[in-house]
Amino acid sequence: MKKLVIMLFTLAASFPLRAGEDMCGVRNYAFEHGESISYTIFYSVIGIYVNAGTANFTTYLEKLNNKDVYHVVGIGSSNPSYDWIFKVRDRYESYIDTATLQPYKFIRNVDEGGYKTYENVTFNHQTNTAITAKGVYKVPSCIQDVLSSIYYARNLDFNNYKVDDKIPFDMFLDNQVYPLYIRYLGKEVIKTKYGKFRAIKFRPLLVKGTIFTGGEKMTVWVSDDANHIPLRIESPIVVGSVKVDMMQYRNLRHPLSSMIGIN
Repeated sequence: MKKLVIMLFTLAASFPLRAGEDMCGVRNYAFEHGESISYTIFYSVIGIYVNAGTANFTTYLEKLNNKDVYHVVGIGSSNPSYDWIFKVRDRYESYIDTATLQPYKFIRNVDEGGYKTYENVTFNHQTNTAITAKGVYKVPSCIQDVLSSIYYARNLDFNNYKVDDKIPFDMFLDNQVYPLYIRYLGKEVIKTKYGKFRAIKFRPLLVKGTIFTGGEKMTVWVSDDANHIPLRIESPIVVGSVKVDMMQYRNLRHPLSSMIGIN
């Protein structure tokens, strides 16, 4: 995954399903309209982490072509004082079917260290195609984009997998289909900048890009409760390493029952 917001939420994955569900029709149990989650990005070169940026993800309930959709907006940016090192101004948007959690539209507008790109993708699930400014691309039936996969994954159950199992998924980005996976690592208690949590842990397979070196080098922890929100992400990058902690939330669908202590 090539961009900062992708790193922040590489929850883009197909986790185990609830009984009776298939891979393309997962109902939403985890989030609701108005949910907003904010993160602080810490950067380190010599082992000392400094506050280098922020990210926020907000969910709205809207209409797209007369269909009910969740409009999810993810924004990531470096702090102005660190822009001279590596300036990041990223905005991602996804329009997700409220019934199936499949994406209809994906927009990406990013500026990362001078690399700028704009992408506008329309997904046709009847023909299994993704339409962009550069053409029409065949995609698997359960394709996800960067943001839709996060919210899809939050509604799936981890309990059917064993530690070290790989869970595959397909993502469309940069006019390509990426066959990726996450490696489930079990559950543990973690202490973040916000508080202490019971968490679910995994490592995603990353695609080498402008920030990340690729491979299974990133570790992600999500809340071990009905919300499944990302709590912490750690990863080496091309120069140094990053750590991302959840710092604020509003309008969660369920109590954050995984939290067992607050800083």
